[in-house]
Amino acid sequence: MAEATKIHDIHQPPSSQITLDELLREGARRLLQSAIEQEVAAYIDAHATELDEDGHRLVVRNGRAPARNLQTGVGPIPVTRPRVDDRRVDEDGNRLRFESALLPPYLRRSKSIEELLPWLYLKGISTGDFSEALQALVGADAPGLSASTIVRLKKCWEEDFAAWTKRSLAGKRYVYMWADGIHCNVRLEDGKPCILVVMGATEDGTKELVAVEDGVRESEQSWKEVLLDLKARGLEAGPELMIADGALGLWKAVPQVWPEARHQRCWFHKSGNVLNKVPKSVQPKMKKALQEIWQAETRVAATTAFDLFISKFEAKYGKATACLEKDRVELLAFFDFPAEHWKHLRTTNPIESTFATVRLRTTRTKGAGSRSACLAMVFKLAQAAERKWRKLDGHDLLGDVIRGVIFKDGIKAAA
Repeated sequence: MAEATKIHDIHQPPSSQITLDELLREGARRLLQSAIEQEVAAYIDAHATELDEDGHRLVVRNGRAPARNLQTGVGPIPVTRPRVDDRRVDEDGNRLRFESALLPPYLRRSKSIEELLPWLYLKGISTGDFSEALQALVGADAPGLSASTIVRLKKCWEEDFAAWTKRSLAGKRYVYMWADGIHCNVRLEDGKPCILVVMGATEDGTKELVAVEDGVRESEQSWKEVLLDLKARGLEAGPELMIADGALGLWKAVPQVWPEARHQRCWFHKSGNVLNKVPKSVQPKMKKALQEIWQAETRVAATTAFDLFISKFEAKYGKATACLEKDRVELLAFFDFPAEHWKHLRTTNPIESTFATVRLRTTRTKGAGSRSACLAMVFKLAQAAERKWRKLDGHDLLGDVIRGVIFKDGIKAAA
């Protein structure tokens, strides 16, 4: 019995014992405070030889600022920032001053918390549920993390988006571009606004969000305005290849702005369009036949599989074969580019996978309240996703693509 009691006591620590949360917070506080102290010491040491006319140091410590709580993922942490008396001046006579990279003067929440707030909202947590969600994540005593914070943040998102749409694109070059129209719900307006999205792959293979614009459906005029705006902000050179679905508006607009750009139809959308024109009982067999085309190793093999598809299904399913046949050239354009890039070029998946989250958010909340809020929400979601986008495979071959090197069936042709 005594042994059982002893074991029980091990698992039931006395009330005076520090809790795990407190232990984590104390460890984080000490680590942060130590890092700040070292940062200040390094700054002062770096300028130790700079003296005034009387031989006194121009950069010295000057006490401490009052302690303040920093909201973090483990709860509030009290920290104090050492003050630095920096009496140096720059070339214009302005006083220089020390600014901590770890603890800026007005920081009240850690970067992880700043990112958590918009992410929770954009992932489907409504403003009314924020207090409960945040208490579970950062503790019940976390101030300033209420639903009203999100209201203010949404206003900031709109301002950030407005500034982003006016940024300069001078000197930019996108070798490939993906374009798509995203339809989202807006509670306070009739119909679903169509948000026109463009992504691009830079010369080093980095994927970037290029444009997020409000459009009237996916009309020629709307797409033309998007592309002309990019050009007006400095994007002179068009892509070597534009990848999109079959929306006619875009394909009419691209030649008017960048006539040299080649076109690649999205195989994911095209396959769906073709299969929708036949009974479900036929779809598995037809889907396999479509895969034989876009998964072919060479253009000749793809053309053979293409012709076979037409001959097998044309008699009974003429609408399906006509849907495929009309875009034959654009569906096979990827064969003229490096094989390492094919998986990136055959579909608009870079956009589709990113904006699946947008559709999830608008479904959960029955849409944003206004078109401007919807655009800002889409922009913020895409920005969050952009940080995780991988470079293109074989990005070292992009220079060859720009220089016009010929690729046959994905392999660089001999000189």
